[in-house]
Amino acid sequence: MREQPPLIRDATEADLASIFAIYNTEIERGVSTFETAPKDPVRDRPWLTGREARYPVLVATDPGGDEVLGWGSLTRWSPKAGYDRTAEVSVYVDPGARKRGVGSALLQALIARAPRSDIAVLIARVTDANPASLALHASVGFEPIGTQRRSGEKFGRILDVVLMDLHLD
Repeated sequence: MREQPPLIRDATEADLASIFAIYNTEIERGVSTFETAPKDPVRDRPWLTGREARYPVLVATDPGGDEVLGWGSLTRWSPKAGYDRTAEVSVYVDPGARKRGVGSALLQALIARAPRSDIAVLIARVTDANPASLALHASVGFEPIGTQRRSGEKFGRILDVVLMDLHLD
């Protein structure tokens, strides 16, 4: 029997503990983000509640809707108004839910949402130490457009970041 696909919906404040638990795993142990300070659902609540509506945060849940398996977001690429047609995409999946289509479902949902907010270009910044994320983005049409060489450092490692984009117009 095939596993049911995750449910994708807009994140709520009730999801923050689960969202940040997934993100904090990467902050504390991974190189998928260059953030180094763990997030707190109370202190960092404005990360969700203070967003412009055109930059959603989505969660993927189990088919029953009880467990958050992953999350994704669109974020303003630059404060300069000329870049308003461009957003950065982020996707994070709980380690126990990887390789089950969660990341793909989230990324496809964000791609579908972007044009409704007049976003025509999506940018992804993916460390070259994360081949699974590079493959995920490529699988839905993102293409590499350059590498920020030696631009990140975490856990004593100097890391390259691959820039990828997807044009929706």
